[in-house]
Amino acid sequence: MTTEQLKKQPTSSNIGAAYITYCHQRLLKEYFPKIVRCLDELSEDDVWWRAHETNNSIGNLILHLCGNVRQWIISGIGGKQDVRNRPKEFSEREQIPKSELLTILESTLREADRALEQFDLSKLLEVRHIQVYDVSCLYAISQVVEHFSHHLGQIIYITKLRTGKDLKFYNL
Repeated sequence: MTTEQLKKQPTSSNIGAAYITYCHQRLLKEYFPKIVRCLDELSEDDVWWRAHETNNSIGNLILHLCGNVRQWIISGIGGKQDVRNRPKEFSEREQIPKSELLTILESTLREADRALEQFDLSKLLEVRHIQVYDVSCLYAISQVVEHFSHHLGQIIYITKLRTGKDLKFYNL
């Protein structure tokens, strides 16, 4: 192989960097703006609406996403103290204003983004203990992106139920 061909070969370092960039793109550039758009369409009451007491409101889902991101990335990957109170994410009934929810979510995502920027990519396969699981750092990061996507879908669905609007995220 020539030197040029070797330079073009993927390495674990540039694959890891590409993966972290992908996660950043999904969380901050795609998912967060969709949540902002949903909250822009909803009243304060709609953010805390639930069809049944056993359902989660959008407000609870946002708190839950913050808890998950904080526990799995900020603490699990970034090494900060784990201060999550998971039951409170679902039991909160005080109507925290939309603007405050968005501030908390954006701040959490930015802190997670900093943790990922500072993360040593050679440790992607290192095992960490998060919640009750022993998982690789790669798994932990993937869990957050997948989990966020899952609940984003619920937030979009509830927004459509409450407003009757097509949010036109994709006009292909």
